[in-house]
Amino acid sequence: QVQFVESGGDLVQPGGSLRLSCVASGFIFSNHVLAWYRQAPGKQREWVAYVVLGGRAKYADSVNGRFTISRDNAKNSVYLQMVNLNPDDTATYYCNEYGAVSNWGQGTQVTVSS
Repeated sequence: QVQFVESGGDLVQPGGSLRLSCVASGFIFSNHVLAWYRQAPGKQREWVAYVVLGGRAKYADSVNGRFTISRDNAKNSVYLQMVNLNPDDTATYYCNEYGAVSNWGQGTQVTVSS
């Protein structure tokens, strides 16, 4: 059974930083492109970043230059380092395979507010 468990979300002030973590299980982690997504209240889930096996990454324009995605294949884990956060980054963050339509975890809540 494919499963993703996200953690690391918190309430932070504008300009602050957070590091999200995700542990995956139930599939061969190293064979897949992994991604972070987010869903803000009243909006559709959107893609944030993805990382391929070798570490090459791509980012949505809204986070490029502020977020860094990475992966540790030995730990079946993917991470999202976020800096210079702003209120528009407030959302529930999820990890999953890139292009996924199912197997969503519970997500982790990030709230950026003063």
